[in-house]
Amino acid sequence: MAGEQDPAARLAAFAAAYVRFAVTDRALFEVTFRAGLDKADHPGLDDAGQDVLVILQDPARRLRPDDSSALELVYAVAASAHGFAMFLLEGVFPDGDDTLDRVEARARRSAASLAEAEAAADFLP
Repeated sequence: MAGEQDPAARLAAFAAAYVRFAVTDRALFEVTFRAGLDKADHPGLDDAGQDVLVILQDPARRLRPDDSSALELVYAVAASAHGFAMFLLEGVFPDGDDTLDRVEARARRSAASLAEAEAAADFLP
């Protein structure tokens, strides 16, 4: 993210990095997201999540008119990235379409699309 100046590109870089992290550091990814850890018992895990949230809110605030819609954008980008990571790890994509580079590019495009939407309502129910 640090190499990007455009806020949409920064969020897209996060999404791509998230997918790469899930694959290249799968054990840590699974402990963090799939082990059923209660964050109340592991405050460091919650603190780390909050740190990431703060980092993502900066570019989101540059794209959205208020903190609430910026946070919704962060959630949408993170949920999309997580979904792509899980699909890749679970083998959902067909052969040839299941490479890390392809899925990382998908996550990047999805995040950029969300970030560039005209208004936060474009992706809210």
